[in-house]
Amino acid sequence: MIIFMKIITKDELIKIAQLSGLHLDEQEIPGLIKHITDVLAYASRVQEAVCLGRDESRNDFVVNVVRPDIVKCTDSAIIMAQVPQKAQNFIVVPHILEGQ
Repeated sequence: MIIFMKIITKDELIKIAQLSGLHLDEQEIPGLIKHITDVLAYASRVQEAVCLGRDESRNDFVVNVVRPDIVKCTDSAIIMAQVPQKAQNFIVVPHILEGQ
């Protein structure tokens, strides 16, 4: 199965921003187009990997797994000791979009 990667256009990006209630500066647009195109390319690769080796004439790849939820107590100190950056008792993650 060949999956074609979508390249987002400037008009599509502006439309998405308007629908999302976001204001874009003209200088932000090329960088955002690249970021979104990279995300779409990654999603395409993931989708292709999932589809490899699957017989599309069969529908046995859909499995409904029902299991009880099991609550496990976890010592947060063990997790927080492995975190590269934290503030108080929260994990600090990098900004995804520039300028925020």
